Amino acid sequence: MKTSKIAYKPIGLTLGALSGVLAGGLFKQVWKMLGHEEDAPGATDQERTWSEVLLAATLQGAIFAGVKAAVDRAGAVATRRLTGTWPG
Repeated sequence: MKTSKIAYKPIGLTLGALSGVLAGGLFKQVWKMLGHEEDAPGATDQERTWSEVLLAATLQGAIFAGVKAAVDRAGAVATRRLTGTWPG
């Protein structure tokens, strides 16, 4: 394994955790904006409909994936600018 990949590992893990926190906050804001309650329904929430549970899960997944990709890409670009090598 390349030294640059090994050196980037802790940065990548930190960025992954950061993206999860950012995505969670963004999802809560979007869910509230859509006029729903504070908390999104869980898959086993008996009081919620199938469509509401599936909408929440799909939206949450899309937001998480988008934020994670943006944070990972920004980390890789910053690493290349600092070191001159791409971490992947």
